[in-house]
Amino acid sequence: MTTPFYVSPQQAMADRAEYARKGIARGRSVVVLQYADGILFVAENPSRALHKVSEIYDRIAFAAVGKYNEFENLRIGGVRYADLRGYTYDRDDVTARGLANVYAQTLGTIFSSAAEKPYEVELIVAEVGDGPEDDQIYRLPHDGSIVDEHGSVAVGGNADQISSYLDQRHREGLTLAEALKLAVESLARDNNGGERSLTAEQLEVAVLDRTRPQQRKFKRVLGRQLARLLDSEGAPADSAAEAESPAEESSDTEE
Repeated sequence: MTTPFYVSPQQAMADRAEYARKGIARGRSVVVLQYADGILFVAENPSRALHKVSEIYDRIAFAAVGKYNEFENLRIGGVRYADLRGYTYDRDDVTARGLANVYAQTLGTIFSSAAEKPYEVELIVAEVGDGPEDDQIYRLPHDGSIVDEHGSVAVGGNADQISSYLDQRHREGLTLAEALKLAVESLARDNNGGERSLTAEQLEVAVLDRTRPQQRKFKRVLGRQLARLLDSEGAPADSAAEAESPAEESSDTEE
């Protein structure tokens, strides 16, 4: 009878973490940052059907990188959790912190289980408040830990380099156009320090806009509005508040 090959628990967990990190790093990055009127989500994503950024509830949105089927299952579970809690108790009882705790338990259980591979995903859960000081942004790595972020955060791809770039340049009170320009500049930087050119067709952009009069604050930035913001080159842009075309406004009902 042969002796089973022994691997220490510490080595096994380190190998699982390395496996998950490599899978996440292969994906294109997502940037989330605060601006004066809310929270901006920008992902390098040429697909118009497979979203990396989605609405969860009234003031809560979700962004993810990694394997699409895995983070899509988590997104759907988050929507069900939020709907059930809001229906059972009150809509105000659905919070980003509560949702992040649910995701952390799920990811942590999967990561520590030897029966299945760890999820190759990294999540961001964000909630827009009545003011910038009330905004909440939580990052959840593959192992289920929770990191409370402020100002800006990047996940996937060369996230460390992008985060460093954002930390040096992000400030409070950015307009939507300024925040979008900063996010695109950070995503366009490659591992060698060079810059690429990213067009509107390569970007998925959404906001949690605290100034919206309706209860749902999530909105996708599409079409002509996105083109105007990208062309404004960071100048204070009233175009973000301009009336949108019917095609753009219909994006509020997605997800």
